Amino acid sequence: MIRALFRCLAPIRCLAVIFCLALSVLFTTSLAYASNQLTIEQLTPLLPKGSQAALWVSDPQHTQPQLSQQVDALLPPASTQKLLTGLAARLYLPSTFRFSTRLVQAGDDIALIFNGDPLLTRKDIRQLLSQLPRRGLDNINHLYLDGQAFAGRSRAPGWPWDILAVCYSAPSTAITLDHNCVQGAIYSQPDQVQTRVHVPRHQPISVTSDALTVTEEQQTARHCGLDLTATADNQYHFSGCLAHRDRPLPLNFAVQTPSAYVKAIVADELARLNVHLNGQILVAPAPSQHRELARHHSVPLPSLLTTMLRDSDNLIADNLLKALGRRYFQQPGSYRNGVAAVKAILQKAGIDLSRAILVDGSGLSRNNRLSARQLASVLHYISTHPELGLIDMLPTAGMDGTLKYRQSVRHAPIKGRLKAKSGSLYGSFNLAGLLEDDTGQAHIVVQLVSHYHPDEDALPDNVPAPITQFEREFYHALIRGQLVPAFARAQP
Repeated sequence: MIRALFRCLAPIRCLAVIFCLALSVLFTTSLAYASNQLTIEQLTPLLPKGSQAALWVSDPQHTQPQLSQQVDALLPPASTQKLLTGLAARLYLPSTFRFSTRLVQAGDDIALIFNGDPLLTRKDIRQLLSQLPRRGLDNINHLYLDGQAFAGRSRAPGWPWDILAVCYSAPSTAITLDHNCVQGAIYSQPDQVQTRVHVPRHQPISVTSDALTVTEEQQTARHCGLDLTATADNQYHFSGCLAHRDRPLPLNFAVQTPSAYVKAIVADELARLNVHLNGQILVAPAPSQHRELARHHSVPLPSLLTTMLRDSDNLIADNLLKALGRRYFQQPGSYRNGVAAVKAILQKAGIDLSRAILVDGSGLSRNNRLSARQLASVLHYISTHPELGLIDMLPTAGMDGTLKYRQSVRHAPIKGRLKAKSGSLYGSFNLAGLLEDDTGQAHIVVQLVSHYHPDEDALPDNVPAPITQFEREFYHALIRGQLVPAFARAQP
């Protein structure tokens, strides 16, 4: 090409050759830039063999993906499913919606009518019951605990049986108190063979332990760990072994039968208030003819949704699901009618969930199945309807909620630029939300990684887990505009 330039005799021919040279330089520059570009297919090998990744990236104003992979595969959504519950609640329930708990009187009988307030506390119950002596009702017959607002199962099909005793698996019930959760601690002392458990005395549960205190080497050699079992009458037992710790291990026990737990709490509070009970505390419907003495309201719907999404609160999600089912179908709320209500509400918003498999509102069940396309359609609706306020309720990478300490996104340049709902179950690591790139452009991003089972023993020390490496590279590339479709990467 250089020789051709020297040989050119006519000015027009020289201009043509110079133009060719300019194109050559531009092409060389493009190749250099393209060397920094990546495709999804180049990133997924960062995940362990056997993993499955469904990925979606799109402009919030459009419903078709810019980048995609296996977008119609039905995979476990885990807690990203709370986006569906949150959107349905925001569309159907008024902003003023609150859960209520009522104290009513029917002659000499008193009733507490519960409606599933997931944030109701013992202090709230005490304030309600304090109305009795103030109204001269210091001698009553029966006290009813009415939980008719919900019906059916308190746990959805597919909830892992081995985590039912921990608080993020607390049962979803109308009669709910203290998040259906009790805190405690287990102590391992090197001079004692058995572990010791502490639970505050005022908590009406029983916890025992014959788990042994061992060294880490002994724990590995014996192939033992700390096992917890629970019974319907709120009795818990630890077995197995626990490697010695300098500090106690914090515990959170899911109340197995909330009505029994509340029954014991109410009895204790009546005694504190010097209210004499002639009859019994009954878990039964309140008398039909009654008058209201007092009422406690939860925080309003926007606050409930913010806590649900930012902290990934399962109990709020499942109780909201049942509240939706109750209102939509005018019958006691359940997992079944709650799911039917969510699908019907979102269908009216143009979101097709006909192939989705939903069994709860929290995403805790392993039976749930959603596609990246379906989650993207939910995010598209949320992003194009900012008046709902749902984007602001999502966790922000490196700043708050479940993304505050997520290793892959907590640092610059991702910190503060990703607002997303996270979700994880055994073998699943998911994110769904909005990401802002270096140009200020927003992108809907859905990541569903399933069948993720790395060889932990093969990982070198101080090396990030494969999922951390994958997420870091994926979102870095999106922010810098380096991620391109596979066909674009192949173009000259």
